[in-house]
Amino acid sequence: MTLLMLIFTAILAYLLGSIPFGIVMARLFGLGDLRKIGSGNIGATNVLRTGNKLAAFLTLLGDSGKGALAVVLARMLVGEPAAGIAGLFAMLGHLYPVFLRFKGGKGVATFLGTLLALSFPAGLLACGTWLLVAVITRYSSLSALVAALMAPIYTAFFYPLYGALLVLVLTALIFYKHRENIARLKAGTETKIGQKG
Repeated sequence: MTLLMLIFTAILAYLLGSIPFGIVMARLFGLGDLRKIGSGNIGATNVLRTGNKLAAFLTLLGDSGKGALAVVLARMLVGEPAAGIAGLFAMLGHLYPVFLRFKGGKGVATFLGTLLALSFPAGLLACGTWLLVAVITRYSSLSALVAALMAPIYTAFFYPLYGALLVLVLTALIFYKHRENIARLKAGTETKIGQKG
């Protein structure tokens, strides 16, 4: 494995991650400009606020799938260390997509898809954590934050240490992108799952 191969992997993973599936689905289903709806976010939760569950589900699949695909392809074509690099850059692509002038989503679905491909047991536990918190609180943001917080711990049990450190970086990105949500959670003004506005 050469440095050039890793750089090439990172570039391709970033471009894959930059595909804004929320925007694509909103246009395909005639939902308007997603950035002017609800929270303005391009992810599945905001698509759900339009009332179109199929579009939201397809957005979820696309956003999680691009993270998983980047990891799987890098692992197959380059090697295991490249899988982590691909996951990181797919995540960066979603957060800062070149196709949307670097204004992207919050990365939760891409994070979970990346984690599932990197270490399936750890990813499954993180998804379970998200689901449990979502059922109890109905806050998508809080579910994401708790799942992201637990993800490095889960990864440490099932994957080499460098993988857990990589996931810790992804967790930090999730928290950074959710800083406004954290403020609203503290203020009690955060929007719940399925709630418009």
